[in-house]
Amino acid sequence: MKVSATALLSGFLLLVAIVFPAFAPNSYYLSVMSLAYIFAIAAVGLNLIVGYTGQLNLAHAGFMAIGAYAVGILTVDYGVPFWVTFILAGLLAALVGFVVGIVSLRLKGHYFAIFTLCVGLIMFLVIEKWESLTHGVVGVMDIPAATSIGPISFASNIGQYYLVLFFLVLGVWLMHRIVSSLLGRTFIAIRNSEDLAEALGINLMRNKILAFMISTFYAGIAGALYAGYVRFLGPDLARETNTFDMIAFTLVGGIGTLLGPVVGAVVVSWVTQSLQALQDYRMVVFGPLLILLIMFVPNGIIGSMEAWSVRRRASQAERARAKLQHNDPAAGVPPTEGGRHA
Repeated sequence: MKVSATALLSGFLLLVAIVFPAFAPNSYYLSVMSLAYIFAIAAVGLNLIVGYTGQLNLAHAGFMAIGAYAVGILTVDYGVPFWVTFILAGLLAALVGFVVGIVSLRLKGHYFAIFTLCVGLIMFLVIEKWESLTHGVVGVMDIPAATSIGPISFASNIGQYYLVLFFLVLGVWLMHRIVSSLLGRTFIAIRNSEDLAEALGINLMRNKILAFMISTFYAGIAGALYAGYVRFLGPDLARETNTFDMIAFTLVGGIGTLLGPVVGAVVVSWVTQSLQALQDYRMVVFGPLLILLIMFVPNGIIGSMEAWSVRRRASQAERARAKLQHNDPAAGVPPTEGGRHA
């Protein structure tokens, strides 16, 4: 049985991620990679609504902040155990996504994008101004880290790294199950043509809201992991710049691909960290690099690899068919009515 190139790449990347702590020079590298994984989880969710359903949500960072603040407020102010708040974070983000989706998904194209941009701004302002609940600009401090599960502890940097990696792998696997199912094909049909999908009997509103809720659930879970990892929250997490970063992850990795957001998050995170020495000028360098990537690799890293793999298989099939016709010239000739070849 042949193994697909995507499966081989997934296995290779997972192996590299597992052994990475053994080769990391210090905890700083673990921190950079762990944060990249957390934002990759959120980007995987964003890719579902943007890449597979065709709806540009510019409030995604706001939903991530909802999940993060759910963990921060409940654990610090009310003493709720971390894993209880972790589950509630994803559900709360999905619930808010349901409410926002009912209103916003009636709009199409750039109207939907502008509306969600406004929603993201409202989320930021609520977090910043509602001091009695969110602690305002002071932020939520001393958030407890993820508590141990039996003998498994997450107190160390390595423990936290593998915790985040586990949820990233789980999230990608679940997303693979979704996009490979009939539901995933329904989302893709909506992305390709809403009119055609509706003509085929697809309930547009119901399926778009479902995609939006799944996407925001991923954002909420990523926010919960972020709160337990960083252990401090401020309103800036909800800013639109974080949403644009996640969009950049999907573009660099490959929008509408399963591994694209993950690869994009890791690549962009390390590129930006490498440019830290330039301080205020690093975006002057990173911006043109991103533009060049979009110009010459428009499908992203994973998208381009998948396109190359498809072309390669098509070329092999064409060569095999040409060889067959060369060995048996009648093989490529259609039969006549009598069943014999012309």
